[in-house]
Parts: sequence; C-alpha cells; structure tokens
Amino acid sequence: MRWKNRRQSSNIEDRRGSSPGGLGSLGGRAGIGGGVLRLLPLMFRFLGMKGTVVVVLGLVAFSYFSGGGLGGLLGGMAGGDLQADLTNQQAPAEQSAREKEQVEFVGVVLADTEETWNKLFRQGGANYREPRLVLYRGAVNSACGLGQAAMGPFYCPGDQKVYLDLGFFDDLERRHDAPGDFAQAYVIAHEVGHHVQTLLGISEKVQRAKRGLSKAAANQLSVRQELQADCFAGIWGHHASRSRQLLEAGDIQEGLNAASAIGDDRLQRETRGYVSPESFTHGSSKQRMRWFTIGLEQGTVAACDTFATDAL
Repeated sequence: MRWKNRRQSSNIEDRRGSSPGGLGSLGGRAGIGGGVLRLLPLMFRFLGMKGTVVVVLGLVAFSYFSGGGLGGLLGGMAGGDLQADLTNQQAPAEQSAREKEQVEFVGVVLADTEETWNKLFRQGGANYREPRLVLYRGAVNSACGLGQAAMGPFYCPGDQKVYLDLGFFDDLERRHDAPGDFAQAYVIAHEVGHHVQTLLGISEKVQRAKRGLSKAAANQLSVRQELQADCFAGIWGHHASRSRQLLEAGDIQEGLNAASAIGDDRLQRETRGYVSPESFTHGSSKQRMRWFTIGLEQGTVAACDTFATDAL
C-alpha cells in the first residue's frame, strides 16, 4: 500500500499505557474516602487550590440542603462521563520503532476510511459521524464490557469505538498466514464497516430481529451482518484505490487471504478439527472473500445488501 506520508486520523485514542479497571471503583457509592479524596490531585491540577475549594464546598452545600448523603453524591460524581474522561488521561505508551510505524499506519488507514465514508454519506444526504479507534494492550474497558486481545479487533456500538491490540497484526501473519499491510487494513475497514451499520440503523434492526429466534437462526443473522461489514470494507478498498491510488499490485490478494484466513470454517477446522455450519457467526472463508470482492468491485452500499439474498 502507498500509505507513507499521508494524513493520519485525529480519532486515535491510545490506551496502551494503561490497564483496564483503573478508576472503575470510583463509580460506586464509596463515600468521600473512596471518591473525592482520590480525585483531589486531578482537581488541583486543573482547577488550582481556589477552584478546588469552591467545587468541594459547593458539593457539601448541595448535599446538605438537598438532604442527600455526601458519600453517595461524591461516589456518583466519579462515575459516568467523568470516569471515562479520567480513564483516558494517561502517560504516553512506550513503543518500539516497529510499533510506532504500525500506529502511523493505523492512523492513515482510519483517515482514509473517514474520507471514503464522509463522501458516501454526503452523497446520500447524511453526515458521517467518525468513530474513534482505541489502541490497547492485552485488555481494555469498553461500553460493551471488558475486551481482550484474544478476541481480536472489535467494534462496540455502545461507545461507537473500534478496539485494536496491535499484536493482532502479528497473529494475522504468523497464526493465520495472512501477511501484508492491506490484510491489516482490511481488518480495520471491516470494524469501521460495523460502525457504518450502526449509523445506518442496521445493527439495531439485527439485534431486534434476533429476539426470540433459535441460536442457529440468530447466528445466521450474525453471519449476514458480518458479511456486510466485509462488503463495506471492500467499498473502502474500492474508493481508496480508484480515488486515491492507495493500493499496489498484490494488495487485493492480501485482503482476500485475510478474509479467507478468518472464515468460520477454517478457524473451526484449525481449532476443533471439524466444521459446524450452524454455529457460524461470521461466515465461511468463501463467503467472506465473495462479499469483500463485491464491495471492492462495485463500491456501493446498495451492492452490499446481504440480508436480501438467499445466496451468501
């Protein structure tokens, strides 16, 4: 891929220097000892002595006149959005030269997906809300719960963020035999595809449709949703190639190799020794390659309606 010296996205959230949990205990009703006292250093840093005193006295007065318990009030103060903001404040992650390049690559790919989807949404008379991409190591807190590197990259509709442990790129190459920068880009674009599904209301419709279904029937809907995300990844590749000449010879094959490598049938055969189609949740290697190719060749959302066909 011709990705060097291109614009990087500003929507990267680097949590590699932190561990999950962190300030999570502040969200409970821990009283002043477990709440504000632990927040004082941060309050001093941003408000200074005078501002901090004013804030604390104001909270005390509010608690007194409202009849509430100060412990509960301050415990709640540390939860919600404030907790999320504090969790994201951390020291820069230590990284190798290789990791630094990987981060730059991720930033460029994310920026290019933004360019593609901003344009397509505008053409459809809508605004594209860009997702944030969270880099982490090992495990990470998300609105969808605790994410772990062993799960691979994932998208959380609850906070509209993509989560990625850079170690997955090594796993993709060594374990799945799918090397190459476009293979890595395909993975990012697939997760961004889930964000597009969220914005279009597709994800919510799928979740509603799953209610009351058998496990096998619900899995089939999941397969269609994942295959559509593959197709959306192909849409990005289509525009990245034709509009910005980002792709080089061999890139498409790298992407197809990656799509094939993480097909349900191949993964099940490698881990179980046998294949159970009724338990597929992402689609077979052949299906994933097919829908990625459809997106690459046609480049339109309309071409990616995996829910309107009997032939996946």
